[in-house]
Amino acid sequence: MALSWRAVVLAALGLVPVAIWPVPGTVLIWALVIVVVCLLDVALAASPRDVTLQRTVPASVRLGTPATSRLVLTNAGRRRLRALVRDAWPPSLAAARDDDGGLRPHTDAAQPARTARHSVQLPVGESARLSTPLLPTRRGDRVAGPVTIRTLGPLRLAGRQASIDVGGRIRVLPEFASRRHLPSRLARLREMDGRASVQVRGEGTEFDSLREYVVGDDVRSIDWRATARGGDVVVRTWRPERDRRVVIVLDTGRTSAARIGTTSDGSLNSGGTRLEASVEAALLLAALADRAGDRVQVLAYDRTLRSRVAGASGPRLLPAMADALSAVQPVLLETDWAGLVGQVRTRVSQRALVVLLTSLDPAVVENGLLPVIDQLAAEHQVVVAAVTDAEVAQMRAGRADVEEVYDAAAAARGDLERSAVAAVLRQHGAEVFEALPDDLAPRLADTYLALKSAGRL
Repeated sequence: MALSWRAVVLAALGLVPVAIWPVPGTVLIWALVIVVVCLLDVALAASPRDVTLQRTVPASVRLGTPATSRLVLTNAGRRRLRALVRDAWPPSLAAARDDDGGLRPHTDAAQPARTARHSVQLPVGESARLSTPLLPTRRGDRVAGPVTIRTLGPLRLAGRQASIDVGGRIRVLPEFASRRHLPSRLARLREMDGRASVQVRGEGTEFDSLREYVVGDDVRSIDWRATARGGDVVVRTWRPERDRRVVIVLDTGRTSAARIGTTSDGSLNSGGTRLEASVEAALLLAALADRAGDRVQVLAYDRTLRSRVAGASGPRLLPAMADALSAVQPVLLETDWAGLVGQVRTRVSQRALVVLLTSLDPAVVENGLLPVIDQLAAEHQVVVAAVTDAEVAQMRAGRADVEEVYDAAAAARGDLERSAVAAVLRQHGAEVFEALPDDLAPRLADTYLALKSAGRL
């Protein structure tokens, strides 16, 4: 039996007769009246088990994109249904409404979101459709909870309650907020590819066409056979090589679980992790490399292969990556770097661009990545991209009091240690850089374009 606020009010009204006739019998009689009335109300309430339910949800939705759970209730009982219905979802999907009517994430997991509660009155045999707004704040598969129905009697003093399991699952895909950087990088790619104003000439690039020699051209670009056939001196023009291999490796070990700031303008968001920034960077690089005609492969690895995307290109690449990476979460284990190198060498037989999205934590690099980096750098062009914490960057500037000065010194010491580790990795032939979360994706795209322009892929 479930009691409503009306039953509490009815019990409080008993203070009036008790004040008039302050004897024990008055209390007992009033308590008996409340019990009898509530039991009668429960007996006249519709059974929640007589309600048929059907839930409809989208199969997938992007992180931060509003969605809707639709619930259809049908009163299959013999009494009019007066009920409060709760459509339960995990806190990372629940949404609350702002004062202006907009949606925001529901932050109090102990209290169900008001937008998930619905008041329903249904005559016998009729149906109602209820809509619950959702706002995903975490990637991965999210399974719906039970639908709780609390029915009330005609007096609405008491009723019955039951929780009914109704199937529902939503896959939350990565947001791909770094998509906004793609048009500018594609414009630079078109310039490099000769479709804009500049043709790239030099060694180590792919042959594009022949043209007449002009003063200032490199004599090494002269095509002597074509010159002999035509009589005029002609030179070869080159473009960045296409159909190269790009292998993007996401480190999903314990360092990827660190929570970091998400913006470079001074505001912080403690909800993001290093892995989230790595996923954004991987999506942008994959989209750019695919447009450049390169073959992209993605691996998520710690001590075992968590996810892999290979063989997809064109319109199928980004959906395949979003689906594969949606369920990848950080694992609180040290990454097996030797196993990671083995995965790359097993799956890529020719020279490729290998991008390692990881952390430059000195202990991790010295004991894990550094001993095996030579094996990768000897066969491939290696780029190590790491995320820095915006909060640590703010700590470096603190000088207000003694505590802030010590924090700034600790942050500066950490920067020096990571810089030393990066210098050692560069000595072993890897390109290394660090960037704030919002800057990681465009910085990685710029590094890829620079390597492609220089013919180093």
